[in-house]
Amino acid sequence: MNLDEVPQHNISTYANNKKAVYAVDRDGKYTRVATSGWEVEEAATRLALAEYARQAAQARKEVEAGRKAPLYYHIYANRMDIPTLAQATGLFRWRIRRHLKPHVFASLSEKIIARYADALGISASELCTLPGDEGKN
Repeated sequence: MNLDEVPQHNISTYANNKKAVYAVDRDGKYTRVATSGWEVEEAATRLALAEYARQAAQARKEVEAGRKAPLYYHIYANRMDIPTLAQATGLFRWRIRRHLKPHVFASLSEKIIARYADALGISASELCTLPGDEGKN
């Protein structure tokens, strides 16, 4: 898009901040330009966030039912999926899917737990529980 086509819809999501996007200047070169947002982008972002919230809620039910390990919930609560987590941890996808089984997850080493926790930006103890379940045993 050209410099004069960059949307400036003053989206409330940005709270008076600007976001950098790239546009083509008069010389045909890409340059960074500030934008205050675009309504379509905001709507798409809200839909994506709602979908992750739905997936996290479903994952929580699976964990509470004992069909999945807490890792399953934390993947979606942190807006990831298995391919993204695989890339962040350097683990194979099949291995992560295996670790989603409660009995396999329970036997993981501290090193692997720490690897997942680091990639998800949470502590190892948080990774092993669901939010609100920290005091339960």
